[in-house]
Amino acid sequence: MSATGPTEAGAAGELTVAQWAARPEDEPGELVDGRLVEEEMPDLAHETVVLWLIMALGPWLRERGGKLFGSEVRLRVSPSRGRKADVLGWFPGHPRLPMRGAVALPPDLVVEVISPTPADDRRDRIDKAGDYARFGVRWYWLVDPDARTLEIFELAAGRYVRALVGRRGRLDLVPGCPDLSLDLDALWAEVDELAIDPA
Repeated sequence: MSATGPTEAGAAGELTVAQWAARPEDEPGELVDGRLVEEEMPDLAHETVVLWLIMALGPWLRERGGKLFGSEVRLRVSPSRGRKADVLGWFPGHPRLPMRGAVALPPDLVVEVISPTPADDRRDRIDKAGDYARFGVRWYWLVDPDARTLEIFELAAGRYVRALVGRRGRLDLVPGCPDLSLDLDALWAEVDELAIDPA
């Protein structure tokens, strides 16, 4: 994460969450302690996983009255921090979500797809995990397309505890998601359709 120069500054040259949320939708960056930081640059493997998860989770969540969104939703995880998850969902019974601005209502589920660089891995496993836990996100999923793993963590006593690690086959018992079934072999087959060598 490297800082970029904010153009809309608060009192100490820092962005507020409201200023960050008001920035153009296509402008990248997350807010960490008032400073705009770079996001990971997703590749096709990353986006294949994101799309597959949205297609798998979307119908399951919609038919129960929940909401599912993709990666440009801005979350106000604290007064000085704003994050964007790869996939996020609110389960049935949630309050109405705001049409615009940073969302201050914790999602029930956040998914991050791990990119291959050590900095991105650390951001998802440590930095974002801490932010989401303090924010109150109950279920945190990490998907690693290179290691071929889906890790599901549940919030317990303010920190995440691993509830499941899936590598292959069909998951018919997904913690926190009754009656959801995920075919991990089908997910990895989608990723395998991409060329390994970009040349």
